[in-house]
Amino acid sequence: MEHFKNITTLIFDFGGVLINLDINKCILSFKQLGLKNFEQYLNNFAQKGFFMQFEKGQISAADFRNEIRKLTPDFLTDDQIDEAWCSFLLEIPTEKLDMLTKLRKKFRLILLSNTNIIHFPNCEKALFAKSGRKVSDYFDRCYLSYEMKMAKPDKEIFENILATENVQANECLFMDDGLKNTEQAQELGIQTYLVHEREDLSFLLNPEIWK
Repeated sequence: MEHFKNITTLIFDFGGVLINLDINKCILSFKQLGLKNFEQYLNNFAQKGFFMQFEKGQISAADFRNEIRKLTPDFLTDDQIDEAWCSFLLEIPTEKLDMLTKLRKKFRLILLSNTNIIHFPNCEKALFAKSGRKVSDYFDRCYLSYEMKMAKPDKEIFENILATENVQANECLFMDDGLKNTEQAQELGIQTYLVHEREDLSFLLNPEIWK
């Protein structure tokens, strides 16, 4: 059984931790639009090239779509690109939303996500809204890479959160499915948990792990 002591703040990654992802579906969607070798730009844990620029908010949604268009001889509409790009995102299991509600009664809950201005608003509208609630109903604060102009695993993003939240590193538990991300957090003294694919995280509701 996992054990964590003196925790006041839970920091959750989004993709692969709370929301289920299907990278192969996204790759297939873009290949059907005529983009070859698309997988070289995309994986579950770190994007490359203009994809990472997009996640860091260094280019706009319009710039991102235009970069996509450069990879295919056929003209693609904004809607075609957005639909293929969002096919990456599946669902947030209801039990995880229920879990967040329960955990928030005891801890401060933070969302820390490498994401972008197409993906995250889509999730807010299509997924969180299904529960009749907003993201702010589940989290005290959201730290999004495209708004912060920085991304995991750079240490600056963790330092920014600790300073903004005015919390000690060892009082935080950071949960992510990317090993590089948890390793960087550990170097700063943050307690971490590496999440396995499709893990339900129900162990967090066991009071014994906090003793």
